[in-house]
Amino acid sequence: MVAAKVEDLKQGARDELALLDQMGGAIAAIDYMKSRLVESNAARLGRIETNETVVVGVNRWQQAEPSPLTAGDGGIMTVDPAVEQDQIGRLEAWRAERDADAVAAALDALRQAARTGGNVMPASIQAARAGVTTGEWAGVMRAIHGEYRGPTGVSQAQSNRTEGLEEIREAVDAVSARLGRRLKFLVGKPGLDGHSNGAEQIAFRARDCGMDITYEGIRLTPEEIVARAQEQNVHVVGLSILSGSHLPLIEDLMGRMLAAGMGHVPVIVGGIIPDDDAARLSAMGVARVYTPKDFQLNTIMMDIVGLVAPGAAAA
Repeated sequence: MVAAKVEDLKQGARDELALLDQMGGAIAAIDYMKSRLVESNAARLGRIETNETVVVGVNRWQQAEPSPLTAGDGGIMTVDPAVEQDQIGRLEAWRAERDADAVAAALDALRQAARTGGNVMPASIQAARAGVTTGEWAGVMRAIHGEYRGPTGVSQAQSNRTEGLEEIREAVDAVSARLGRRLKFLVGKPGLDGHSNGAEQIAFRARDCGMDITYEGIRLTPEEIVARAQEQNVHVVGLSILSGSHLPLIEDLMGRMLAAGMGHVPVIVGGIIPDDDAARLSAMGVARVYTPKDFQLNTIMMDIVGLVAPGAAAA
């Protein structure tokens, strides 16, 4: 039985690789692979929600000792703000002491090489010797080539996996009718962590529940998220943060939301967030905080509808 299962897995892998070859290889098929990954994870999560798949500590045998990630000392490292300010000060001092003309010349040479498709290595070495920072080097590359945004795997089109979502879809339709347009939900992924599963599954389920979703992938700044929320006049903003940097990122975002005149838009947050931090987020104005124990996505979807419904008439 084990040998048969192994052979079955191997054959499945061979079939998938053959399909990728037919599509032109991995680079050409990157959108397909990402979407299949997200769909597969959505199916797995659905089986967990219905208890078809048992995950110890999630949907069965949940009683346990406090998690070291969210309780006690050492779970999430927080850096003293003074350390950040010290680094900023040293960077500013470095920039002030270097030869500004040499830096400008090096950046011009780098820009020219990038624009013409030449070898950027000599210009990069020259830039390093002149004292150009990594951020300045990358800024030239972005200005010439743009910034790559990887596929999210979450399309705008609803999937055919809508069983069990009827009640939520009806609630979304009702609220959308009151709003005069489809309930608009922006899922943001601020910070530097690359763990996108949570954000993808929230966006995937919200889409299948009938919401108009916006999700543009990982590593967005609070400034970019608020700008998009304002541009699209969203009804809810959802943030997924697994880097442990939820407090400073959300404090920044909430301030920007207020400055943009969007203080009335509910903000929800998901991540590995200790109870004390959750209380601080609530004090900042965050409407809901979700942690890994909140695996029932349909409950979160109904929460979103509930957050929007009271203000629907004013939207």
